[in-house]
Amino acid sequence: MAGALDGITVLDFGHFIAGPQCGALLADFGADVIRIERPEGGNDREVGPISSDPATPGGTLYLQVNRNKRSLALDPFNPAARPVIDRLLAGADVVIANFPPKTLADMGLDYARIAAINPRIVLCTCAAFGHEGGFRGRPGFDGIGQAMSGAMHMTGDDGRPRRAFAMYVDHATAALSAFGVMAALRAREATGRGQQVEAALLGTALSMTMSGLAEEAALAPDRKGSGNLGQTAGPADIYRTTDGWVLLQVVGASMFRRCARLVGHPEWIEDPRFRDDLSRGEHGAELSAGVGAWCAGLSTADCLDAFARAGLPAAPVLSFRQALDDPDIAAQGYWQNHAVPGVERPVPIMTPPVRLSATPGRFARLAPALGADTEAILRGLGLDDADLAALKQASAI
Repeated sequence: MAGALDGITVLDFGHFIAGPQCGALLADFGADVIRIERPEGGNDREVGPISSDPATPGGTLYLQVNRNKRSLALDPFNPAARPVIDRLLAGADVVIANFPPKTLADMGLDYARIAAINPRIVLCTCAAFGHEGGFRGRPGFDGIGQAMSGAMHMTGDDGRPRRAFAMYVDHATAALSAFGVMAALRAREATGRGQQVEAALLGTALSMTMSGLAEEAALAPDRKGSGNLGQTAGPADIYRTTDGWVLLQVVGASMFRRCARLVGHPEWIEDPRFRDDLSRGEHGAELSAGVGAWCAGLSTADCLDAFARAGLPAAPVLSFRQALDDPDIAAQGYWQNHAVPGVERPVPIMTPPVRLSATPGRFARLAPALGADTEAILRGLGLDDADLAALKQASAI
């Protein structure tokens, strides 16, 4: 079955998550994505190592965000590689490079230069702190978005900020970058010209906390972190059961009434302390105490069944192992278990997290070993044995 992005060629110079995951999302739907990294391998290739076997393509992070790609081991900083890169640029539709502006220029990937080679090309860049201001050009990872957007402050408790384990800022930036690329490709159909797509970790994080920032600007409540306890509705917390933990999030009057009756506190419905979502958030500790006492005498499964019958949003709190073994999660087909060279057990690889009914994405290929496709890609550009030998002699490939 044809992919939605068949015929689109992407040069992925990205590293770690935001850039490579953007490329993986495009590759999921049929784009030919070529990961380009220096001959000794990128810094991100061994993050989360699962085997010391040299046959293993890389660590768990690399395997996830480089699925469905081809690998070209080519040093973009080597002058001998510049003519090859220019040939690649001439035939590409998209370039992904999550590097600061100076590094892009050193690589010959600044937009002015590549647009002169190929006016139809779309350049997708990703900064850490943004493209203006005093922090412009500084390096950064997911945590800077969590830290500077207010999210880390609100995730913590007892005055101690807390970083989320999930690198959600990186992954959301990748998704926004892929969205920007698709919008730019759509605009190119009308104009015949590409453009630069700019994303930033800080911008992504701020987009996620903007409702809280807007409340602070308008009302100045000066909210402090309260851990798992919700602040703008309730009951919203994580509750211990006889055999685990459950998350419950109640928002709105109708949910609240159903919850109050379920946990044996119908008097809450007429209590003025709980008259609306904001009031329930302000008195969340009292509500959580009541729900917690009810949950404490039930198993996780019994709690979830009761919440489901009452139409209340709830979920079990799972460990990694429990998530892997959960039959309801497995039924969704969010990943495929794949044999990885050098690893004894199959490794789950994420499939496209968004589904299209007519042109679905697919997991077709394990993340490539370093340079697995170098010769094929270069010969496809018209290079011959002598050209390849010269590039090897120059340590460019």
